Amino acid sequence: MCFETEEPSVIHVCPLSRLEETVAATRAAHVLSVINRGTPVARPASILAENHLYIGFNDITAPQDGLVHPALEHVEGILGFVRRWPRQAPLVVHCYAGISRSTASAFIAACALNPGRSEAAIAGELRAASPSATPNALLVALADTLLGRQGRMSAAIAAIGRGRDAFEGEPFALRLD
Repeated sequence: MCFETEEPSVIHVCPLSRLEETVAATRAAHVLSVINRGTPVARPASILAENHLYIGFNDITAPQDGLVHPALEHVEGILGFVRRWPRQAPLVVHCYAGISRSTASAFIAACALNPGRSEAAIAGELRAASPSATPNALLVALADTLLGRQGRMSAAIAAIGRGRDAFEGEPFALRLD
C-alpha cells in the first residue's frame, strides 16, 4: 500500500476493507463514510465519534424501488462535514469499494474547499491518483447545483470517463492545494 502523504490538507480515499489501515497510515483525524444504510462500519479507535460522519445511501444514479438514491440532504451532509474539518490532520473518505461514492465525495470536498480552482483540474488529479475512480454522477450533479458550479463539476467528471474495472479501488490521496 502506498500513502504518499501525511499532510493535513489531504483527503485519502479507500474501500471499507482498508479503512482501519488507511486511518492508521495517514494519521487521519476525520472519517466520512458514504455507504449503504445499515452497512456496519467500525469507527477506528483513533477517530473521535464527533469526527466520524456516516451517510447512508445506495450507489445508484436514479431512483429505484427499495433503494436510497443520492439526494440533496446527503450532499448537504457531506459539505457540512468537510467544511467543519479543521485540516489539522488528513480526512479519510470511504465507501464500500472505494470507487464511486467515496471518489465523488472527495471530488465534491475538493471543489467546495477550493472554490476558485478548476473543476477539470481537480477531476484530472482524481483520475491520475485513481485509475479505477468512477464518481457517482448523481452525487456530483447535486453538489454541482449546491455549489453553483453551473454544470462544470459534472462536465469534468464526464470528461475523465469511467475508471478501469476493479472489485475495489486502491487507497489514494487527493491534495487540496
